[in-house]
Amino acid sequence: MDHSFSFKIYSSTNHLPENWNDLAKGNIFLSKSYLKVLENSAPKNMICSFIGLYKSDVLVGIAISQMLSIANVSSFGVNKSCIKSKIRDLVFRKFANNILFVGNNMLTGQNAFYFSDQITFHDGLHILNKAVIGLQENFKKQGQQIHILNFKDFSAIDSENFETESFSNYYKFEIQPNMVFDIPEHWNNHDDYVNALSKKYRDQYKRARKKSDGILKRKLSLEEIISCNGKINELYLNVTKNAPFNTFYLSENHFVTLKKELGHDFLFYGYFIDNELIGFNTLIKNGNVIDTYFLGYSDDFQREKMLYLNMLYDMIGYSINKKFRKIIFARTALEIKSSVGAKPEKMFGYIKHHNKIVNKFMPNLFKYFEPEVIWQERNPFK
Repeated sequence: MDHSFSFKIYSSTNHLPENWNDLAKGNIFLSKSYLKVLENSAPKNMICSFIGLYKSDVLVGIAISQMLSIANVSSFGVNKSCIKSKIRDLVFRKFANNILFVGNNMLTGQNAFYFSDQITFHDGLHILNKAVIGLQENFKKQGQQIHILNFKDFSAIDSENFETESFSNYYKFEIQPNMVFDIPEHWNNHDDYVNALSKKYRDQYKRARKKSDGILKRKLSLEEIISCNGKINELYLNVTKNAPFNTFYLSENHFVTLKKELGHDFLFYGYFIDNELIGFNTLIKNGNVIDTYFLGYSDDFQREKMLYLNMLYDMIGYSINKKFRKIIFARTALEIKSSVGAKPEKMFGYIKHHNKIVNKFMPNLFKYFEPEVIWQERNPFK
């Protein structure tokens, strides 16, 4: 391998090289603006680092890492009180308290790095792995032992590049799929989507829309997000506490910071009844792709108004009308997202424990800790 390759680790966006965005231009989640969001409003248990890969003095690769300490997070759900969940929580904290992710644990998909054409994928991964080992040593000097290294969210094709000696002691795992909605080029508006549905799912659409009578949906400005911030966090936590697995909770100023930094590329939609905020969803524009982000809602109105399903329809309608080509729906609520037309895309990761003995048992441990999700794929189209 070319010995002119090197890396630099940055803890602040203020220190990133001026041409960082030249490499990030294809992915907003690697841009300085988004990285500033992480720097200023990351979850309390998350430390973000930014990595530059160099050939001589030329920036040829960029990457993001997140160190998560889960000691104070109820990882297996606030509402999960069964014995198995409590045991998993205790064991998880003892053997996997500090996890260093290469990638973004707040998103689904390959948002970990980008390599220019001046470095091969193989060399890029090799240098990046060295940088991660350097990060691990830095945290150790600060008194924080990294238990697990995790390269996350790669497609089947991308994962083939990890079949190298550098990753021979990592365990390759398949995680829950990324739900992706591809928008046909001939669709011009929301009606084209509705007309493509089979009778069963068109009836579901009509029923959901009828249930939403009385709800006012509107896009919120920065000032409105600030004024509703308390209620927004309440609705977000109401949804998050029911998740089967959590490694973090958003900071209270996260959506405010997102709107400040990303401007028109961050969309916040509020759902109101009689001027009361009962739910919200968020979208991020990423080139010709829409990424669905976090949402929140009141349980009462969710059941009565089929609120979540209506949010999905709204996201689809917006994306078609604005000529986006794809919607990233991420990996929660797989079946309902499938029922509106999203398709599962396999996602893989690579994980390694710092203890060599524990690492040998990683395949069994991973299967025990990964919450099992049983779901049925749907096809709503004719």
